[in-house]
Formats: sequence, C-alpha cells, structure tokens
Amino acid sequence: MTESCPTGATLAEARAFLDTHPNIVAVDILLHDSNGIGRGKIIRRHELEALYKGGRHMPISILGLDIVGEDVHETGLIWDAGDGDLRAWPVPGTLVAQQGTDPARAELFLSQYHLDGTPMLSDPRHALTRQVAAMAELGLHPSAAFELEFFLLDPERDSQGRVQPARDVLDGRRSAKTEVYSVDHLIGMQPLFDDIYAGAGLAGIKAETLISEYAPGQYELTLHYRDDIMQAADDLVRLKRIVRAQARRHGVVACFMAKPLPDYAGSGMHLHVSLRDEAGRNVLAEEPGADWTDTLRHAIGGTLATMGESMLVFAPHANSWRRFANQSYAPVSPTWGANNRSVAVRVPEGDLRARRLEHRPAGVDANPYLVAATVLAAMRKGIAERIDPGPETTGNAYKADAETGAGIPRDWNAAIAAAQGSAFLKDALGEEMHRTFTAVKAAEAARVARTIPDVDYDLYLHRV
Repeated sequence: MTESCPTGATLAEARAFLDTHPNIVAVDILLHDSNGIGRGKIIRRHELEALYKGGRHMPISILGLDIVGEDVHETGLIWDAGDGDLRAWPVPGTLVAQQGTDPARAELFLSQYHLDGTPMLSDPRHALTRQVAAMAELGLHPSAAFELEFFLLDPERDSQGRVQPARDVLDGRRSAKTEVYSVDHLIGMQPLFDDIYAGAGLAGIKAETLISEYAPGQYELTLHYRDDIMQAADDLVRLKRIVRAQARRHGVVACFMAKPLPDYAGSGMHLHVSLRDEAGRNVLAEEPGADWTDTLRHAIGGTLATMGESMLVFAPHANSWRRFANQSYAPVSPTWGANNRSVAVRVPEGDLRARRLEHRPAGVDANPYLVAATVLAAMRKGIAERIDPGPETTGNAYKADAETGAGIPRDWNAAIAAAQGSAFLKDALGEEMHRTFTAVKAAEAARVARTIPDVDYDLYLHRV
C-alpha cells in the first residue's frame, strides 16, 4: 500500500522518468548531512517505484557524521537514539540522469523524516524550509543563486609534496600562473567543461559563465537565478558533484577546499539573494535616482549584526579560516558597500529590477542549505527589527575597523564557541540542527587538534 509522501513526490514522477530513460539501470539516492556531503545508497532501477511508494529506511546516524564519515556521539543521533532507522523520501523534481555514466545511472535527492511523517530536523533541507516559511510570514519570498569557485588539480603532487594545478586535458600543458580572466587559458580545459555543461543540462541546471579565477588552476561557474532558494542550493550541491565526477573522468582532481594554495586566493561560494513581495515585486529595488530602500538597508543590517556568531556556517572547517586574509577577495570585517568586492555584503551594479545582496563570506566548502537558511534568518531579523547597517564602505574595506558591527572571529575555535552560544544561530538553524552542526564541528576541531601537522616536524623535529 502506498504511504503518503511528506515531500509531495509522486509515483507518477518516477514512472514518467523511467519511461523517458529506458537505459537507466541504477539510481544514486542522496541525503545531505551537516557538512553538505551526499550520503546514501545506489539502488537498482526496479527499486525506484518502491522508494516513491513508501520511502526508504535510513539510519538516524547518517545525519550525525563528521567530515570523514565517523560517528559524532555528541549529536545525540547515534546510540542515544539506538541508531534506529528513520525514513527518507524523494524530493520532488530532483530525479535526473547523470552524464557519462556507463552503465547509465540517475541521481535523486532525499529528505529525512521520522516514521510518523514529521520532519527530522537535523536534515539541513528542513532548516532552509523553516526560514523560507518564516520569510513568507512577512509576505516575502527569496530568489537566489550561488557562485561556484573551485580548483582543478593534478592527481600527483609536485617534488615537494605540494598540490599543483592540473595539466590541460586538451594537450597536457600546465600553467602555474594566475591567468585570471584569460579566455585562452580556458580552452585547455574545454573538453572537461563541455562535459560539465552537458551534465548540468541533463540535471536541469542552467550553468552559465565560465571564468579563469584569481589563482593557478582556479575556475568559477555562475548559476542562473532561481525563484526558489531551495532549488538554488540544490543546483550548487548537484553541480559540485557533476564537476567532481567529470574531472575524475578526465584524469584531474576537482578541489572544493576553501584554500588549497597558501599564496593565492581561496574559493568562495557567494550567495546572491533578492526578495519578492506577494505581487512579485522586488522589494530591495529602489526607484531610479532614489536612495537605497529601507528593506535593503535593514536586510543588510541584519546580516552584519549576526555575522560574527554565524561565521561557523560560512567557514565550517579548519582550512576555511586560511581563506580570510587581507586583500584576498575574502572579507575580514562585517562591512557593506555598492560595487565593492572588499566588503562582506556587496550590492552589485545592474538592472534595478534585479537589485540583490551578494553575501560573500561563505567558502565553497560550506553547506549551501545552512548558508541560505542563516542568511535568510539574518535578513528577516534585520527587516523585522529595522537594524541600521551603518555607513556604506567605499574604497578598501580591508582598512575598515575590524570591530564594526558584530566583528568576525579570527579562528575556527572562536567561531565554534560563538556558534555554540548563539541564540540567533539556534533560531536560524533550529535547535536540533544547531546541536548537530555545532557538535560535529567541535568533534572535527578535536580531531584536528590531536593531529600533528607536517609543519611541526619541519620546524621543531631537529631544533628543540
């Protein structure tokens, strides 16, 4: 007997997909954990309809894992809950074919629910759903797009054990130079990018402009704006998986670390957000020649006022904090400004109808569902409480007072402490997601702290 699917997915969707894709033999089914990592199973074609009819049992512990897939008992999701099964259900519209798989496979996103059909609130999707609903209570609806920055690296290290840019897949050439905005440099990776665009097309993702970014081997893909911010987050996690898979097929490594090269810029995941009212009007847009709208200013004010206690969401890993440095295109203070890439919240130039915020602190290693939920909660707080963002920064924001607004923690452990004690972040993520996320981060910090890095041997082994 078919059970009621709490996500709204229908058996008709699965059957239509199977009819359209008779060559598909298996499906990757994925839940996304607090780190944004897709975890799940590969099922066979004949199992898909049963998944849509009754969901799929998945252990509760799947959402309580650290970055390497180890249990984090402090989440309360392991033995405290007996590691029992919950039920994962298909997310409507996320069943897509994959590019270049042989035999052919599809991909499907899942969302976790308790056995009685209520949301399992350590699932990051539910955190974002809550904030979309809360914004709707104000009569506002977010549209959004993420930017995807990443590195393409050689699978082999150099003679000193350091990562190095990948050779061009076209002819094997390699450049160790920055090559920023070089169109000719992009040509060497064109066969790989052709496959990435093909994979995005199969998935219904509008991947757009390709850029050679500001570090050797670094690239950026922009994504088409979505009316649904959840779909924007889905685009980002799916495109990361497409890039990684296609890079691997071409013999190179796609790297989504925030800072893989010590002397160059890291990779961000800038979030562009606008807000529509019930009539579809962009409430952030001012009239021609007019000042910024109060809604825009207050939304910015909320993001700046809560930035310090939210930074763990935007910079969730030890490596994330290496990205924040002066004149690195990563913000180091809670500042805002128009057409200024040194600030934390930028108001881009362009058509007034497309007026939006560009939230710049998050690295590409962050979980887009949690980033979007946190940014929406901050904007909502700013609008509801009419928070003034302070003066706009013009010129070099790296010279701005580091104590402006709430400040930004200077390291990972400070960010963990700020997040653990934050009433705002608990509201933004929900109490269960907040507990799970901060427990996972604390466990990962402990893992890093007890690991002796190579630099210790380099500096101290023969000298002290």
